[in-house]
Amino acid sequence: MEFQSSEDSVPSAFITEELSRQLIGRPPATGAWRDGDPSGDRQFAAVGEVELENGRKLSSVRIAFESWGEPNADKSNAILVLHALTGDSHANGPASKTHPTEGWWNGIIGPGLAIDTDKWWVLAPNMLGGCQGSTGPSSLASNGIEYGSDFPFITIRDQVKTQKLFAEVIGVNKWAAVIGGSMGGMQALEWAIEHPQSVERLAVIAAPPVSSADHIALNSVQVEAVMTDPAFNNGHYYDAKPGFGPHRGLALARRMALLNYRSPNELNERFDRAWQSNVNPLGGSGRFAVESYLDFHGNKFTRRFDANSYITLVNAMNSHDIGRGRISVDEALKRIEATTLVVAISSDRLFPIEGQQIIAQGLAAKLVGDKLHVVDSAFGHDGFLIERDAVGPLLEQLLNS
Repeated sequence: MEFQSSEDSVPSAFITEELSRQLIGRPPATGAWRDGDPSGDRQFAAVGEVELENGRKLSSVRIAFESWGEPNADKSNAILVLHALTGDSHANGPASKTHPTEGWWNGIIGPGLAIDTDKWWVLAPNMLGGCQGSTGPSSLASNGIEYGSDFPFITIRDQVKTQKLFAEVIGVNKWAAVIGGSMGGMQALEWAIEHPQSVERLAVIAAPPVSSADHIALNSVQVEAVMTDPAFNNGHYYDAKPGFGPHRGLALARRMALLNYRSPNELNERFDRAWQSNVNPLGGSGRFAVESYLDFHGNKFTRRFDANSYITLVNAMNSHDIGRGRISVDEALKRIEATTLVVAISSDRLFPIEGQQIIAQGLAAKLVGDKLHVVDSAFGHDGFLIERDAVGPLLEQLLNS
């Protein structure tokens, strides 16, 4: 998930001593959830073998998920909520020892909220390749050792194929809605294109039809940052002691990503040229407040994510092109039968509004409100997580359609 508002919207321009104390101690080799760890709110579904687009096979695939509400008799009230790059299945609920951040869509999912769990049975799976319970690089391979960099290349379509198997395991034949933001929006699009009769309603939020050259370039330098950390050890670092994993490279990749998740205006207005702790950085010993902010969130990220998963999921995003093998993007969009909500964030520089405009134009006859909905936000791409008062009513409109 791109920066979650619950953990990253620090109200001050300065990182306080109290917040900094959260990072005392050496970071672990990986922030992944591992077998034997307390499961918390996670549930698990075994989906069996998955054959990937490249012909490789993953055996004994497991999907971790969380759910809210109750299924009706035929499970026709099931809603699939798909998370972003560094998110997970914990879309709703408090932070705890087993869930390091609070739900990334608290305020959207719950009784009486936009996605009303008194009415809907809501499920959020951790995607294939993730690191919070679903099969990914930190999972044990058949030889009893973590896959590491031996985990195969996967695509957005592979992830959706696995989610379709997950749906079959839990007994859902047709989703009342498939809802996704950012990378989750890519998967939501693929769901509605590849399985049009399995999706009644669709929400694509802050997601493009194709990963552009610009986005792939941004991803490439983040991957390089992780891989050039000497502690990455070609992806085999899971037995490293705390402090000796690839946390520096992963933190640097996260800091790079944040610059694309937030807007220039927000960073400029929030930090200006303020100095951290009133120490002038021009003297060589101080730092700008924005530098401290980036470091804090980069370092915090290493305590809840896995370096190999980051590479795996970034590469999966690079594969995203709904027109691949389908003649064109327009032809792919014609396959969608669902009533569709398309939402763009006005200040999004990661996935600019032009991408959502293409999707909306291709689905004009199926759009909620007969238009693309643009959320006016200063927060950049992360607006889809932060602007809940704007996004919530749009989701209500979709679910009432």
